[in-house]
Amino acid sequence: MKVVIKSGSGEVPLQLEGLHYESGRPVRIFIIGGLIIDIREIPGLSGVEKNLFLAPGLIDNQVNGFADVDFSGDHLTPEGILKATEAILREGVTTFIPTLITNSHENLLRNFSILHEACKKYPLVDSCVPGFHLEGPYISPEDGFRGCHFAEFVRKPDWNEFNEYFKASGGRIIQITIAPEIQGAIEFIKRCTENGIIVALGHTNANAEQINKAVENGASLSTHLGNGCANMINRHNNPIWPQLDNDKLTATVIADGNHLLPEEIRVFLKAKGKGRMIITSDVTYLAGMPPGHYTFSGMNVILKDDGTLFNAEQNVLAGASFPLTKGVENIMRFTGASLRDAIDMASADVASIYNLKDRGQLLPGKKADIIIFSREEGKMKIKQVYKNGIQH
Repeated sequence: MKVVIKSGSGEVPLQLEGLHYESGRPVRIFIIGGLIIDIREIPGLSGVEKNLFLAPGLIDNQVNGFADVDFSGDHLTPEGILKATEAILREGVTTFIPTLITNSHENLLRNFSILHEACKKYPLVDSCVPGFHLEGPYISPEDGFRGCHFAEFVRKPDWNEFNEYFKASGGRIIQITIAPEIQGAIEFIKRCTENGIIVALGHTNANAEQINKAVENGASLSTHLGNGCANMINRHNNPIWPQLDNDKLTATVIADGNHLLPEEIRVFLKAKGKGRMIITSDVTYLAGMPPGHYTFSGMNVILKDDGTLFNAEQNVLAGASFPLTKGVENIMRFTGASLRDAIDMASADVASIYNLKDRGQLLPGKKADIIIFSREEGKMKIKQVYKNGIQH
């Protein structure tokens, strides 16, 4: 491959070797100033390990917390957010969107402010976090569709209230998940879209007309499609079919093996096609914790042996416990997708949605957000992670 960018500083570039995730052929990547400056095919890898792949760092659009740090919790601190950022980096996720779920007005104001403070205080957090996601509180109040979100805090959309959250976030809220059937939702969706905020549909029992109306007014994503949904639904009239049917909605799926069955994911991918379905984790602060009883954002949950996070009181799942690599592994296993396509669904395709033009691909001029991993018995084993060309 040709050199596209040359450094006149005389700086010696960092060089990384591995099998390119797209072609499977050995390449050497040259990095200067945190950017990829060149990628060249080479005859073979010089290291001892020959099964090492190079890919862009993963991008997770729904992270509720990590490493025992709950982004919606009452004890959030900027230092905790830095800790979570460092931990999620080690899992191969170089960009993520912290997500706050339905909560009290005071909680949301405080935690958005703390997230903003962490971005200002710590350059690493700022580099990894392009913005924040508000999941709720403007969602369905119905049991099942509400999921594990607290009923007492579910409310109708209020533009003035949302602007308070937006201001507290330092203008960093880039996505909101909303149920389009609730009073005032369509106008709210329109105003968000006009202000450059991505609108996702989720925790909804909307009908086809309401979903299509939301899309006409700017909604473009489906938050964890197939979840945030009641256990018992009408086989014809339910919110899943019209979201699958509408080509202007990109579906996000939790492919951890607990939230959706393999056949559901296969059908979703067939209906949407590559580029209109991305992998998300919906991971919580309980990732990596041993099975047992815990509290998540004020609710009692059970972390089971298989990684399922369950709220027994409401008989619903309560987020996930696996990082995004689990979803990449399962997409390949469940659907037969290639490594390239699976990685793209957790990197390049996500970057496209959020207009992150500087990352998500292994190309000269892009940020050197790179993961090096092996593939062992269908699993991704992260070996090295580089953020802006710096190893973490």
